[in-house]
Amino acid sequence: MLAALAETVALIKTKVAIQPKVGIVLGTGLGALVQKINVQSSIAYNEIPNFPIATVEFHKGNLLFGTIGDTQVVAMQGRFHYYEGYTMQQVTFPIRVMKALGIEYLLLSNAAGGMNIDFKKGDLVLI
Repeated sequence: MLAALAETVALIKTKVAIQPKVGIVLGTGLGALVQKINVQSSIAYNEIPNFPIATVEFHKGNLLFGTIGDTQVVAMQGRFHYYEGYTMQQVTFPIRVMKALGIEYLLLSNAAGGMNIDFKKGDLVLI
């Protein structure tokens, strides 16, 4: 797996000029956040060696590099799930790639429901 990680990171570094410190996994309800990113580079998942391919219809399948304000970010536009038949190593591979690229902060999201009647759509909760 380390050889695959090294190969993937090497390819990405040939295509990307920035070194983001923040990684974002765009999940359910966060697709519009991509409009806030000043995208400087976009790499389709199918062009990245060892990267899984997004199988969910509305997951675009791109790794985006750019800025939000003054912050350099990399964002996954589409993600992978264990229930799609991927192994846990495959599902988490993009996160390891981001770490190897120098990511220090990772933003994840999850669509969740709750029984508390005080919860409102869009509330932040700890998972």
